[in-house]
Amino acid sequence: MKAGSWKRTFSLAWLAALLAGCAGDTAPVNLVGFSPSFKQGYTDGCESAGALRQRRDEARYKAEADYMQGWNDGYSVCSRR
Repeated sequence: MKAGSWKRTFSLAWLAALLAGCAGDTAPVNLVGFSPSFKQGYTDGCESAGALRQRRDEARYKAEADYMQGWNDGYSVCSRR
């Protein structure tokens, strides 16, 4: 192995493992301290991003500010991935 090539191989393997660990996560952010309503909204919004069919509880979205904010945040964050 050439000098330095092991470093590049290790770096690429580390990066691949890091990215693989994120695959499939619907909420890769720390939601500790948020209300259950916000967490559910965030999860629903994140799952809606890139999906063919939107997942949103319309009644809760209209009536619960935490659910609405969570849904909007989750959709926004997960749309960028």
